[in-house]
Amino acid sequence: MTTHDHNIDKVTGTPTTGHEWDGLQELNTPLPRWWLWTFYLTIIWSVGYWVVYPAWPLLSSATEGMLGWHTRTAVVEDLAALNVQRGPLVAKLEAASLDEIARDPQMLEFARAQGRAAFADNCAPCHGTGGSGAKGYPNLNDDDWLWGGKLADISQTIQFGVRSAHDKSRAGAMPAFGRDKILKSEEISEVADHVRALAGLSTERGFNPEVGRKVFADNCAVCHGEQGKGNRELGAPDLTDRIWLYGSDKQTIMDGIRNGRGAVMPHWAGRLNPSTIKALTVYVHTLGGGEK
Repeated sequence: MTTHDHNIDKVTGTPTTGHEWDGLQELNTPLPRWWLWTFYLTIIWSVGYWVVYPAWPLLSSATEGMLGWHTRTAVVEDLAALNVQRGPLVAKLEAASLDEIARDPQMLEFARAQGRAAFADNCAPCHGTGGSGAKGYPNLNDDDWLWGGKLADISQTIQFGVRSAHDKSRAGAMPAFGRDKILKSEEISEVADHVRALAGLSTERGFNPEVGRKVFADNCAVCHGEQGKGNRELGAPDLTDRIWLYGSDKQTIMDGIRNGRGAVMPHWAGRLNPSTIKALTVYVHTLGGGEK
């Protein structure tokens, strides 16, 4: 129940607000003086802040404030100071070859630091923050490389991409054997079991090894090799290991055979400067799976 009568509480002598719940009346206790003065001071402070710093939006700009200070200007100045500080090492990095960077402890440490930041900004959305990859995005920590894991290989992939718009992009795509009516459904099923067998995985009951082997030899061996070991020139993966980019279950393999594969990695040449590409190359190489 709520009433609007303002009474004086007999115990405390404090007026009530007129609100009552189940016989309990709400006291109209005034706020402490210290709290009120603190509140008033914050109002005065906000007015001063509006005058001193940029604060109010206008039609096409904003108030500049008496100090003319901007957070964006501060960031630009800090970055300029950082670039001046890093200048000698950046110049040294640009002039050195990848092998020289890998052999020089100071340049290697600097390149890894630069590369880690560039990786987080540009590569992590696909490959993950630690380079562990995801379905359809290679794990950069292991030693399984579609296009090669040496410094020069990684640099070429980063610069020109894979199936990208760059003239020097790495090229190679898996045909859609089912969609383009190259193989029949039963042939796709048999060759999928054959591929699983190459990796030491179980096959379905009724699998005919001879049929699967023949379909593979006639259609897949040209890229993956007769033994299924892959071909880095074409980006064809090794089918005999347990590392799978899209998954190793039979249905996933059949989907890939039926519809093809052809993921795209963008090229970074022209988008990142040469020193950043070198730093990225070194960082990826040192994640754990780089080759000598």
